[in-house]
This record gives sequence, structure tokens and C-alpha cells, in this order.
Amino acid sequence: MKFLLDANISWKLVDRLVPIFGECAHVDYIGLNVPANDLDIWNYALENGFTIITKDTDFIDLLDYNGFPPKVVLLRTGNNSSQALLELLVNSKDKIEELADNNVGLLEIIKMNK
Repeated sequence: MKFLLDANISWKLVDRLVPIFGECAHVDYIGLNVPANDLDIWNYALENGFTIITKDTDFIDLLDYNGFPPKVVLLRTGNNSSQALLELLVNSKDKIEELADNNVGLLEIIKMNK
């Protein structure tokens, strides 16, 4: 599985996700304009076989309009530390891997802050 982290996810997670999930990149470091617009991110992910990980609900509109691939993991978490997001992704590994195998384009991971 290949992940493309959106700008609203810390680039610091890239190296920490690779051993767990495989290839991972951040939108700020793949040659797109910074900040990259959503459609450019979408097209890059499509052309390069990435699943987008984001907190940006605009990707739902792109998914509704274009279908998939690429697939999208939408994190609905509010403000969280990079460590909390890492733990959330690791704890959701089974569901994320199911997304890769299933005929669906979106996985929403919801974590309510306490």
C-alpha cells in the first residue's frame, strides 16, 4: 500500500509509517506546488498509485465526482499531535488494509477528542 499524506498531516509521519504500511510520501515533497491544490494531489495520487490520507473533506467531493482510484482515508479527528495520528493509523491498520482490498473508495476514521 502506498500513502500520500496531505498537507494537513505532518511530514514527520512519513518515516514512521513506512515500516508499518510501506511506501509513503508527503505532498510537500513530491514536486507539486506548495501548497498543492486538491486536484493536483488527486491527480498525482491517481497517476502514481497512492491512497490519500487527509483531514480535508474536499476529497469526498473529488471522490463523488471522479470515483476511485485513488482511494481516500479521511481522518476526522480535530487537532491531534503527530503521535496521536500515528497511533490512530496503526490502530486502524486492519481497516486501512481492507480498503485496499475492497471495492470502496473511502474510509473515514473518526476519533473524538476527550
